[in-house]
Amino acid sequence: MSEILTKSRARNIFYGGSLFFVAIFGVLSFQSHRYVVDTSTAGMPLNEEVVLGKHVWERHSCINCHTLHGEGAYFAPELGNVMTRWDTLDDPETAYEILDGWMEAQPSGVEGRRQMPHFEINEEEMRGLAEFLRWADQTDTQGWPPNDAG
Repeated sequence: MSEILTKSRARNIFYGGSLFFVAIFGVLSFQSHRYVVDTSTAGMPLNEEVVLGKHVWERHSCINCHTLHGEGAYFAPELGNVMTRWDTLDDPETAYEILDGWMEAQPSGVEGRRQMPHFEINEEEMRGLAEFLRWADQTDTQGWPPNDAG
């Protein structure tokens, strides 16, 4: 004997299924919120200098050439770990001095080589940009982007 799916049974299945999936969504949202709040990826505080540096980064569209944690263009070097490569992660003053010197030397004038444009960035903005790059370098990216050399 086969059962016929009546209009009321179809409605009950729809409402029951909808309530079930809304409950699942609520539980998963709550768990995700707890995880995100409890596991900050910030390695250093987000202060005013870091925010200023992020604004400088955006205003000059640095991401159009550089990548930051694997996001952006691949024309110029990855900057998500530049302070570690320069060994200036723990020294804001040296980070500023090296970044300022690097930016002043651009464009390099070497024929046939990719050239970085020269930007008019004042000292306060350059310090902010250095702090933003230090902040980005200390962010726990949880293994992203993958670096498989094999």
